[in-house]
Amino acid sequence: MGIFDKPPLRRNKGKDVVPEGLWTKCPDCSAMLHQLELRQHFQTCHHCGHHFLMDSHDRIALIADPESFEETDNELISANPLGFANYSEKTAGLREKTRLNDAVVTGRLKIGGKPAVIAVMDFKFFAGSMGSVVGEKITRAIEIAIKEKRGVVIVSASSGARMQEGMLSLMQMAKTCGALARLSEAGLPYISVLTHPTTGGVTASFATIGDVNLAEPKCMIGFAGPRVVKETTHQNLPPGFQTAEFMLDHGLVDAIVPRVKLRDKLATLLGYMMA
Repeated sequence: MGIFDKPPLRRNKGKDVVPEGLWTKCPDCSAMLHQLELRQHFQTCHHCGHHFLMDSHDRIALIADPESFEETDNELISANPLGFANYSEKTAGLREKTRLNDAVVTGRLKIGGKPAVIAVMDFKFFAGSMGSVVGEKITRAIEIAIKEKRGVVIVSASSGARMQEGMLSLMQMAKTCGALARLSEAGLPYISVLTHPTTGGVTASFATIGDVNLAEPKCMIGFAGPRVVKETTHQNLPPGFQTAEFMLDHGLVDAIVPRVKLRDKLATLLGYMMA
């Protein structure tokens, strides 16, 4: 080896190895965020306020009074009524991976001392798609609220109806809306919280018919995707189309509430709306 040649680098085996998955890059401001920071700030970027996806149990912990949540109908799982290829295997794999039985978690809770029933959709299970189990669990939660005189809060995060269940999935749109109509007749409040993304059959049914519709900042809200809308209408879409801010300007959403303020907002609204 010549006197000016660099010696080979020695690898420090087993040391200074950074585990994967500890850091996340914010899509808005490009800041590198540690997972611990994200959890401390409720899965939001503390630099620019970007809201990341949040799983159902973390969201319930954010909203519910301590130790007040009681899950309901956890045992329901999807069948394969249409014999869709590999559907049963895929749902079984998702149940094992996510430790969820389907794309929504429901239960009783208190929010600021106010009794309520909550349904929280979870995007990591089949992209939050609405199948027969999702519709059934939400309907049963609403029926519990009617029986026990509770308010209803539904947190939506969904890609829409689940195509693997075909018409049975689309039927859930009518079933959930029918249950909410009975809730209204009972004089009980329904607050809808739209998060990123809320699309398809969920947007066209229970997500947008709340007595009060709240949304997280910059979340996507729409029926079809922007490309489909543009190809159908043959028009250029306006800036910010299908964002929460656009929907607030056009009357679909009543307020945009940052995640950290959501619990207080829900408690205030339930206090106003319940006897």
